[in-house]
Amino acid sequence: MRHKVAGWKLGRTTSHRRSLLRNLVTSLILEERVETTVPKAKAMRPQVEKMITLGKRGDLAARRQAHAYLMTSAAVDKLFDTIGPRFGDRNGGYLRIVRTGWQKGDGADKAFIELLGSEKVLDEKRQKRAETRAKRTAEAKKAMEEAEAPQAGAEEGGEEKK
Repeated sequence: MRHKVAGWKLGRTTSHRRSLLRNLVTSLILEERVETTVPKAKAMRPQVEKMITLGKRGDLAARRQAHAYLMTSAAVDKLFDTIGPRFGDRNGGYLRIVRTGWQKGDGADKAFIELLGSEKVLDEKRQKRAETRAKRTAEAKKAMEEAEAPQAGAEEGGEEKK
């Protein structure tokens, strides 16, 4: 029995597990939504909540502690500038874990782990991606039409010579 045994081992060595969780926490802070397996999402939840609590404190010591754990300074900046103030009046419960289905290879449960209130940011990202995709398709169509125009002119000129 696992009485009083805290945490998740995730089938990894200590250093591998620590770097995996650091990478996941950094990605979640930067992207505000990450898809992973359910055990990994549950293992990273306490770490993310500690980082958000540091972001809410906002002093230099908290910034240094967050910088020691997170992988990039961009994540630290986002944590203290946008995420910390967003949860200023909330005492815990900053995350949502939404189960999505199963992983194709091994059947592991998959889940989205996301920050509460990130719906607006995710919608903006989705809209930007759609606009970029539409712009790229329009450019590709234009390039194809321009490429076909000289060929059509060459074919018409060749028929006139006959």
